[in-house]
Amino acid sequence: MAQRTPAPTRICPHCDGFPAVAIDTGTLLDDGTRATLTVTCRSCHGTGTTAASAPVVHREHA
Repeated sequence: MAQRTPAPTRICPHCDGFPAVAIDTGTLLDDGTRATLTVTCRSCHGTGTTAASAPVVHREHA
């Protein structure tokens, strides 16, 4: 029977693990290529992952 292995890191909820994108500016350069801007996710700083959250502790009330 297959065992589930937990993911080693949490994927950033803001960029869904795709931390860097190239945005086409619409400008055509002299060599025929397009000018692009590379932008990284501000939440994860371009890593695509976030820190694991603290474990939830359940306490019984007396």
